[in-house]
Amino acid sequence: MATTVLSPISSPAIKAAHAFRDRFGRAAQAVALAPGRVNLIGEHVDYCGGFVLPMAIDRYTAIAVAPSADPTAVRVGSGMAEAVCSFTLSGGRGPIMAAPAWARYVLGVVQLMIEAGEGVTGFDAWIESNVPLGAGLSSSAALEVATATAVDALHGRAREPMQAAALCQRAEHAFAGVPCGIMDQAASASARAGHAVLLDCRSGDTEHVPLDGASAGVLIANTNVKHALSDGAYAKRRADCKRAAEALGVELLRDATPALVEDRRAALDGLAYRRARHVTAEIERTVRAAGHLRRGDWTSFGRCMDNSHASLRDDFEVSCTELDTMVDIAQQIGTTGGVYGSRMTGGGFGGCTVSLVQVEQADAITQQLHQAYESQTGITPDIFLTRPARGAHVLNLK
Repeated sequence: MATTVLSPISSPAIKAAHAFRDRFGRAAQAVALAPGRVNLIGEHVDYCGGFVLPMAIDRYTAIAVAPSADPTAVRVGSGMAEAVCSFTLSGGRGPIMAAPAWARYVLGVVQLMIEAGEGVTGFDAWIESNVPLGAGLSSSAALEVATATAVDALHGRAREPMQAAALCQRAEHAFAGVPCGIMDQAASASARAGHAVLLDCRSGDTEHVPLDGASAGVLIANTNVKHALSDGAYAKRRADCKRAAEALGVELLRDATPALVEDRRAALDGLAYRRARHVTAEIERTVRAAGHLRRGDWTSFGRCMDNSHASLRDDFEVSCTELDTMVDIAQQIGTTGGVYGSRMTGGGFGGCTVSLVQVEQADAITQQLHQAYESQTGITPDIFLTRPARGAHVLNLK
């Protein structure tokens, strides 16, 4: 089975523009695109103020937009839903919370713009996406960032990427009930093609670290086990980290170190100790991994990925049988078969793994992963090769 490498501007933009015309009877004015992301390393540390190393993937959410005839009305449709959702700009938060879950991501971003006093007038929008849903690739962040980018484009303004990320993060907190960190939105908004993003989640500072896609590629394997981060597991891990930080006498676990965790172990119960051990070690691993990436030291980078997965599985307890199976298969292929390292990515409890692989071996690795995973679990995975893609941008259709 061949590996799929998608064009950054592929079917979602075309489908969104065509569907907009079909549904609303006129041409869209612009199409905004925002990518999903995969986190190479630095998991469950963003809300602890740590360092993360995501990159945008070449799968996108596209929103085709044009001003509405009614300056007070918003109509939003999606290829993944049957009905078009209507929204009155002066309606407040109540009607948004009654809307379908997918629409709350869109309308929530718009509502926060309104509450901030930004000029927003009516518009129509149509959404298409090829970012897998519920797979840990930040389909929600892509939708939020695409919305902010589209609405800003309609109103003739541009927003700094980290400002857009912060807006979208607040929308997810308020309207989706997920207390996420800023990593997902920041990666979708600020990524550069050919680079990973080393993000300091406390300061918001970013460094774009080159990832030479000619020799090393990123293989994403969707276990096709779904997860829902709003079911309380994510919030529970965040609360665990807060409790551990308080016991260690620091504001955030970012301010602790693995040595401090060991020195003050007596102040922590077993659960808090494991959570703190993961976070502090993962932050240090991420900084080291970024250095390996700068030097093109794929073997050392892969070792960091392997250690990250073990920590997420054992100390943070956010993996699952299917993720562990996929990672185990990749690690058994090893460097001799072209796999430098592998780990779960995203919030956990299902979704995807990410592996750093030799590009020339990607097809063979894909076949091995697919066959072995399906044989061991009875589930057919979706596996694709991606390279670091461009962040949010606008296609002007005028």
